[in-house]
Amino acid sequence: MALAKRPAVDDATRLSGPEKAAVVMLALGEDHTRLWEALDEEEIREISQIMSGIGTVSSAAVEGLLMEFVSGMSSTGAIMGSFEQTQRLLAAFLPPDKVDSLMDEIRGPAGRTMWDKLANVNEAVLANYLKNEYPQTVAVVLSKIKGEHAARVLSALPEDFALECVQRMLRMEPVQRDILDKIEQTLRTEFMSNLARTSKRDSHEMMAEVFNNFDRQTESRFLNALEERNRDAAERIRALMFVFEDLGKLDPGGIQTLLRAVAKDQLGIALKGASDTLRELFFSNMSERAAKIMREDMNSMGPVRLKDVDQAQQAMVVIAKTLAAKGEIMLAGSSGDDELIY
Repeated sequence: MALAKRPAVDDATRLSGPEKAAVVMLALGEDHTRLWEALDEEEIREISQIMSGIGTVSSAAVEGLLMEFVSGMSSTGAIMGSFEQTQRLLAAFLPPDKVDSLMDEIRGPAGRTMWDKLANVNEAVLANYLKNEYPQTVAVVLSKIKGEHAARVLSALPEDFALECVQRMLRMEPVQRDILDKIEQTLRTEFMSNLARTSKRDSHEMMAEVFNNFDRQTESRFLNALEERNRDAAERIRALMFVFEDLGKLDPGGIQTLLRAVAKDQLGIALKGASDTLRELFFSNMSERAAKIMREDMNSMGPVRLKDVDQAQQAMVVIAKTLAAKGEIMLAGSSGDDELIY
């Protein structure tokens, strides 16, 4: 799916300082490297980031910034900022590895190395790319990423092809550095760069993550306001959110694992604001003595600020998500696929 085009820039006065600098650099082209050499790394990063995404800048806007070059610009008209143009300009004065690093940062996904970046790629997207590669190449790639991610990618590949990749992984010997470098370069140029242009994170998932980090009052205020304007969006965000009360969906083993990971004082504060049902669920998974001590500690606390309760509950949610990412507990979502059968 192609990304929506950014509206053309027609008024130079609306541009920020760094945006004006990016337009000037694009207008000057590849023959003015001394200007780049006078900038520090942070300035280069900021300007190149803007250059890669600024889109079309009208000739009128360019002339407003470069009146002394009006005659030169009038024949070329508008200029277009792009990944390729930015990379060519940077390559004129920076080492290749520095250019690759900057462009990878601009394009995303986030990560220090190529294998870090692959960890942030959805398994279905990665599998769709790898299914057209040689099984040996896929085996190398899967051996370089985390086991849980590799498992999800294998599950998304055609079964016969996936089994062939598994066999190659079982027989794999140490990969030569030059072959590994070639695979990394191919992933960078053929996959990651295209991914940055064509993929887009679901906006509702992104907002659910944001709402998860609101305190209770702010979350309620925003969701209620959004519900009045766009009920469907509010319902989708609410369904995607994982909140403290969802901990009640954990199985007994999951609750006990979580209890071992949470500080006792934070647990008491969190449970002060929990529903009776959820509170009793946690108590039932403690020893009789531990539950009695926790009840006594909670009674001795007296009134607790809502802000402190929210922070303690949010901390427990973060711990639960961390444990789930490690495979130590299972978080049941809204999908029926996550229901547990006993």
